[in-house]
Amino acid sequence: MMKTVALGLACASLVGSAAITMAKGVQPADGQMFGYATAAAAQERALEQRFDTHVDPKELGGWLQQLTSGPNQYGSPHDKANAEYILAKFREWGWDAHIEKFSVLIPTPKKLSLEMVAPTTYTAKLHEPPVPGDPTSTLGGVLPPYTVYGADGDVTAELVYVNYGMPEDYEELARLGVSVKGKIAIARYGHGWRGLKPLLAEQHGAVGSIIYSDPRDDGYYRGDTYPKGGWRPDQGVQRGSVQNQAYQGDPLTPGWGSTPGARRLPLKDAKGILGIPVLPISYADATPMLQALGGPMAPEGWRGALPFAYHVGGGPTKVHLVVEQNWDQQPVYDVIAKLKGSTWPDQWVMRGVHHDGWVFGAYDPLAGTVAMLGEAKAMGALYRQGWRPKRTLVYASWDAEEPGTLGSIEWAETHAKELKQKAVLYVNCDTLARGFLRGEGASPSVVHLITQAAADVTDPETGVSVLERARAHMLVAGLAKGASPEARENAERVRKGGDLPVGALGSGSDYGVFVDHLGITAMDVRFGGEDADGGIYHSRYDSFAHYVRFGDPGFKYVAAEAKVVGRIIMRTADAKVLPYRLGDFSTTLDRYLGQLHKLVGDTVRTTRQQHDLLDMGAYRLAADPTANVVPPERLSDVAKIDLAPLDEAAKRLGQSVQAYDAAYAKRAAGDFAMPAAQLTKVNELLGSMAQTLTDARGLPGREWYKNLLYAPGALTGYSVKTVPGVREAIEARQWAVANQYAGITAGVVDNYRTQLDQLTRLLGQAH
Repeated sequence: MMKTVALGLACASLVGSAAITMAKGVQPADGQMFGYATAAAAQERALEQRFDTHVDPKELGGWLQQLTSGPNQYGSPHDKANAEYILAKFREWGWDAHIEKFSVLIPTPKKLSLEMVAPTTYTAKLHEPPVPGDPTSTLGGVLPPYTVYGADGDVTAELVYVNYGMPEDYEELARLGVSVKGKIAIARYGHGWRGLKPLLAEQHGAVGSIIYSDPRDDGYYRGDTYPKGGWRPDQGVQRGSVQNQAYQGDPLTPGWGSTPGARRLPLKDAKGILGIPVLPISYADATPMLQALGGPMAPEGWRGALPFAYHVGGGPTKVHLVVEQNWDQQPVYDVIAKLKGSTWPDQWVMRGVHHDGWVFGAYDPLAGTVAMLGEAKAMGALYRQGWRPKRTLVYASWDAEEPGTLGSIEWAETHAKELKQKAVLYVNCDTLARGFLRGEGASPSVVHLITQAAADVTDPETGVSVLERARAHMLVAGLAKGASPEARENAERVRKGGDLPVGALGSGSDYGVFVDHLGITAMDVRFGGEDADGGIYHSRYDSFAHYVRFGDPGFKYVAAEAKVVGRIIMRTADAKVLPYRLGDFSTTLDRYLGQLHKLVGDTVRTTRQQHDLLDMGAYRLAADPTANVVPPERLSDVAKIDLAPLDEAAKRLGQSVQAYDAAYAKRAAGDFAMPAAQLTKVNELLGSMAQTLTDARGLPGREWYKNLLYAPGALTGYSVKTVPGVREAIEARQWAVANQYAGITAGVVDNYRTQLDQLTRLLGQAH
């Protein structure tokens, strides 16, 4: 109780009336649950209270210990055993469950070596040693540190330090007169998806790529290292996929499921595989190589926390890199479980978490897996007591997520036609630990659903709702020194009340195929932020021993995850009309278009400013004459960018939303009383609204990505780009493409509006 009072006083002191404001707008004053009549809402909340009694943190911890007891990477015996264990649990709890098996190309390491051959010699250890107090860190059968979907190679070349290896870093290197052509690029993890680092290195002519973890980003600079603290020890290594994300899924079956009899491309035509060898290493192995580098001093923002001056090279450091792999297919075991719906069995409410890890995978993903199992057990108990969801529940435990979300993609591509007809929502989780509720992203129409569910679950450490605590965290983060523009914007939105600020979905977990390829309404909901999971991310130290000390001692937040998501699933399954606020997409689209207009204005202004500085010789005069820094390349002139088609489509949508909201409110006042066929059609249209935002042509150069409102950035990786066909074309200074996709995207917005108008007419029909 004291924690609750202290938190409330802190919020009031921090933002004045904001603490009062943020409590408003969560739900109507009468406690009405969106999409439910008052009596139905009371019944649903009573059901959820019964659900909570079946979620036992101690039991969740026992499952996590079992699932993390052996190396759990794709193709390992323990990965298969975990799939069978999860299958048995679903069946024990009354679910109709089975395993669907796929076979996918995943190369595994045969020979990995890295040596410095000049100016001195050093042989990289490429090994993560056991640590005291962590029993699984002594186990064999662990996948060695490597990255999947780089090329085989045996290369010797000078080393060049490229900072985070992002596009702006190569621009800075060019100004310093340093090239990676014919060299091996070494980048540090962070500030962009790992797969972009070797891809950009290859595009700039490098013959090899090394990625290391700098202690400034996830090691001793952040806190005590494992086992004393939670952060990455000096020989910890981050594994991961570097697949070219222009292509998704099995490289041999791009766009279709990798079922036993499926057509497969020849290996030489496999999609998404890079053309240079790639190897991840620890900062212990990186230290002697970086320390020996000469060349210009690294810019100030490039300097990490290792105890020497950072230079960029090339030379005198020269290294010999060898990567040899077995190019074999690996088995994938997806566990699919169902509870059949009583009223609309052909409408699917889906929930998924993957079960494979890079090694043991306690944080990523098995804490999320056991939360999902907690939901499944509780729902199974309610089912045995007589509860029947109105819509079918489909729970999925995916395999082979780590090499590239392969399990979910191959399953979804195999069942694409059925999913487009039946799936109304997909709810995802992945890495999970103690902290704050973090909506990693969601379709705009279901953000209110997340907000209301979060308002009804108590935070286990403070006693307030997880919603209130998440809002307080956003307020504090937005006022912090050096807060990002996004953090400041979220804080401002919290001050104004309303729903929890939740962004759009990019990629990097199993929701990707549902959002990006199929256009299905989706969300990713998880807890975190008070742990050090980044310090042991994708290493052998992502273990049960680490998790019980630094992740979620007592498994209270794993239980809270089950309770929040359980409410989201059951409310969606049981609602007479799907609880989606379609007008929220219109509001969100207006915000995206405002950002696009700002981007155009900023692009014009920065281009003009750069031209002026070049013309007056300012870059040359401002540079250190002894550093041989050259001016940047002159930016191309900005052509006319016409966003009018999008603006007009958004305006038309706003008008349609007003009519829809009025028709919806009138029906809601009558508890959505209408004939069964009419009600079914309403739900079918609601469930497929997000699909209207897809286009068969896909994004330019990335045809697999069909969603024209949301996609991972082509040059940012996991993080989302909204209105990506237009936004990325502007950023790439491809003016004709920007104008083309402004028109194409306006067309899908009109498709959304057309279906919305159909819904309005249907809701307004007399009985």
